[in-house]
Amino acid sequence: MPTRLVVDSTSQLQELAEPDFSRNRPLRIIATIISYIFHPVFVPLYIILFLLYIHPAVFAGFSSWQKAGILFPAIGMYAFFPIITILLLKALNFIDSVYLKTKKDRIIPYIACNLWYFWIWYVWKNLPDAPPREMVILSMGIFLASVIGLMANIYMKISMHAIAMGVMTSFMTMLALTQSVSFGLYLSITFLIAGLVCTARFIVSDHTQKQIYAGLLAGFIGILIAIWFN
Repeated sequence: MPTRLVVDSTSQLQELAEPDFSRNRPLRIIATIISYIFHPVFVPLYIILFLLYIHPAVFAGFSSWQKAGILFPAIGMYAFFPIITILLLKALNFIDSVYLKTKKDRIIPYIACNLWYFWIWYVWKNLPDAPPREMVILSMGIFLASVIGLMANIYMKISMHAIAMGVMTSFMTMLALTQSVSFGLYLSITFLIAGLVCTARFIVSDHTQKQIYAGLLAGFIGILIAIWFN
């Protein structure tokens, strides 16, 4: 079992044992599955699907075609183009791994995703029949959180999964605080998912607690700024 040195309450240096998940194969498999299901490229789509088809108020009165006009561009900008970008970068040997295990590997994908995220926010904000305010806040928050992630990447390998969870939890909390719809169940599920994903990243990645918490903070700040300006 790995250990680390800590200073206890009496100012004495003590060796503290840490849990070792490397030999717990079933736990690592579950954590890996959770990491894939809630990969950062999918989380924005889950939020948008919730707004389109589960939330009773945000898209009330929108036709199926109007909802599809929101969903398909979102799939392109938040999932398809980022994934294609990563695959092309790997094929051209600009990155060492599609898993973006190093800070260097993450620079170009961050910049590319910032372009996709800015584009969809700009379009949604300036459409004559603009989507609801919540969508503009979400798209701007995702863009800003990604920019913060790029800046933080200079100093640490901030967790992209945690950034996505920070966006999700802060956005859902905003909905719960500003709308009359009962959000208890939705909010509970949101925080449960965030806890599972962040725990999964501790188990199957080399992220530190600092990198996970920094990711959550980046997502929160992105949504907070977006609310302020919208």
